[in-house]
Formats: sequence, C-alpha cells, structure tokens
Amino acid sequence: MPVEIERKFLVKNQDWKKNAESKVFSQGYLCNDNEKTVRVRIAGKNAFITVKGKAQYISRAEFEYAIPVEDALYMLNTLCQRPLIEKTRYYVPYKGFMWEIDEFEGDNSGLIIAEIELTDENQQVPLPSWVGVEVTGDERYYNANLVHNPYKNWK
Repeated sequence: MPVEIERKFLVKNQDWKKNAESKVFSQGYLCNDNEKTVRVRIAGKNAFITVKGKAQYISRAEFEYAIPVEDALYMLNTLCQRPLIEKTRYYVPYKGFMWEIDEFEGDNSGLIIAEIELTDENQQVPLPSWVGVEVTGDERYYNANLVHNPYKNWK
C-alpha cells in the first residue's frame, strides 16, 4: 500500500526562494472528512486525483493517479468544495533532500508551509535556516482543512 510520510513546518524568511523552481497548483476536494479525502489537483500542465486515508502521526495511505486536465477542470469548477486551494509550490534542494514550499493565495494568502517527504517515520532531516516551527499534526495546516477554515479567518 502506498504511504505518504511527511513533516510540515512554517517558514521564517524568504531565503529559500533564491534556489527554487516553481509550479502553480489548483486543487479541490470531492470528499473531505476525518477519515479520508479525495482531492483533484492541477499541477502545472498535469492533473491528478488523490485518495488519502486518515493521518497516523506523520503517515497515511495515499493513492494518486494521473487524469486528463479537462476532467480535472470540470471537477474543480463544478464538483469540488469551495474555496479551492490555490498555491505556488516551490522545489528547493537542501543537503540531499527536496523540500516543497507552498505559498498560498486567495483565502489562504500569507500562509507559507515547507514540507519534506520521508521514507521512514524515524528518518532524520537536516533543517534549513529558513525552517520555522514544526506544524506536523496540527490539523489546521492540512490543505483539506484550509477549505473549511481558511487562513484569513485565523487572525
């Protein structure tokens, strides 16, 4: 069974941007509850549907499949919960790891989260100087929860 293992951190500054490549993401949720999510995403020129199970600390089941962009656009525009999650994802290499930094837009503007995917829950990761407070396990920062409680409402 495919498993996603990741840790999430807030970002302290913009130092990571100098070596970053980026891709624009638009994603929405067809199903979004405590036990599972079904997400539709357009990432650059590609589209995916992803099914995720309930998080168990930093791990959860994840099944992701490529779909036609036209199908994803239809689902995002007519079937997904609102607001959609709009963000730019930056890819930043650091000491043998690839960090993904999400800079959110729209109702979640101002939120920047750094994620690192691991191969093992106990894997040690060197933290770059721009990484701030760890928010792994804080459900407010799950993309699926940003639909129901956008960052703009936190202030």
